Amino acid sequence: MSAAGRRPALPALGYGGGSLFPVVAERTAQDVLSYAYDRGFRYFDTAPLYASGFGEHWFGAALRQRDRDEFVLSTKVGRRLRPQCESPAPKDRLSFEPSYDYSHDGVLRSLEDSLQRLGLCRVDIVFIHDVNPRWHGDDYERRFGEAMRGAYPALERLRSEGVVRAIGVGVKGADVCMRFAQAGDFDCFMLAGGYTLLEHAALDEFLPHCQQRDVGVIVASPFNSGILATGAVPGAKFFYTEASPEIAERTRRLEAVCARHGIPLGAAALQFTLSHPAVVSAVCGYRTTAEVDTNLRWAALPIPAALWDELKTERLIPPSAPTGGVVRAA
Repeated sequence: MSAAGRRPALPALGYGGGSLFPVVAERTAQDVLSYAYDRGFRYFDTAPLYASGFGEHWFGAALRQRDRDEFVLSTKVGRRLRPQCESPAPKDRLSFEPSYDYSHDGVLRSLEDSLQRLGLCRVDIVFIHDVNPRWHGDDYERRFGEAMRGAYPALERLRSEGVVRAIGVGVKGADVCMRFAQAGDFDCFMLAGGYTLLEHAALDEFLPHCQQRDVGVIVASPFNSGILATGAVPGAKFFYTEASPEIAERTRRLEAVCARHGIPLGAAALQFTLSHPAVVSAVCGYRTTAEVDTNLRWAALPIPAALWDELKTERLIPPSAPTGGVVRAA
C-alpha cells in the first residue's frame, strides 16, 4: 500500500501542543482544545517532550470522552521520560526529565508510556522526533543510525501489524527530512517551521520529492513560533528566541505588502504554507479560544493573486512557490 493509502486523511488545520510548555492551568488548556474540537478540529498532535509528559496528559483528558474514530491523533518517539521527583510538583510540567532513546525497545516503551499518559488505546501516527544536528551536534550521525536501525524497524512493524496507521519523522530542517525520506518508507513528515513565508529551503528538493511520491508533509509552526502571527513587534519570537534584526526586517517588508492589499500577515503566512500540494496540514499551538477563531478566519480569507505576485516581485518568496491554492476547511 502506498504512503497516501496508509496515511489518514488530515484536515488543513491541526492542533498542536508544542507551544504550550508553560501551561499553568490544565483545565484552561483542556477547555481550549475542547473548544477547537467543537469548532471542527479533528487532528491533534502531541509528544512526550511537551511539558515533560504534561502535554500528552491533558490532550488525553480533553479527548478521552470523544468518539475515538472521529479524530486523528499523533505523538512522537525518541525521548523517554525518567522520574525526577520535585515536591511540590511543578505547575507547568510533570516531574520527569527527557532523555534520548531511538532504540527498538526504547521506542516501543516510549509509545506504551504515551498511551498510558493519554489514557487512550491507540494513536494514529507516530513520528521519530528531533533527530537533527541542532539537538545532537557531533552525536547526530550516531543518533541517525540508531533511529534507522532501531526506531524505524519498530515503527514499521507496528504499522504492518495495524497497531498504528502511519509512521513518519518530526524534525526541523528540510535537509534532515530529505535524508530520512531517502532512507526509509515513511508515510508523512512533520516539518517544524521549515516551509513558511520566512523559510523556503524545503521548496528546492524535499517538497517536490514528497509530492512526487504522495508522502504527506505536515508543517508545524507555520508562523515560525510567533513572528508571522504577531508581526515584527518588540520581542517577537522566531524559533522560540527573539527574532534577529534581519528576520525582523524581512517580516516588516512582508507586513508592508500584506497591508497594501488589506490582508493580515498571519492569513498570508498560513495560506502560503497550505498552498503547496505536498502540504496536507498546518499544525499550530493554541493558548486561547480567540487564537482558534483567528486561525479559522485566516485560513478561509480570500487573498488576491496580486498579493502573491508582489511578494514574488519583491523577492520575499521564490517565484516557483505555489500560491493561491484552495484552502480546505479545518
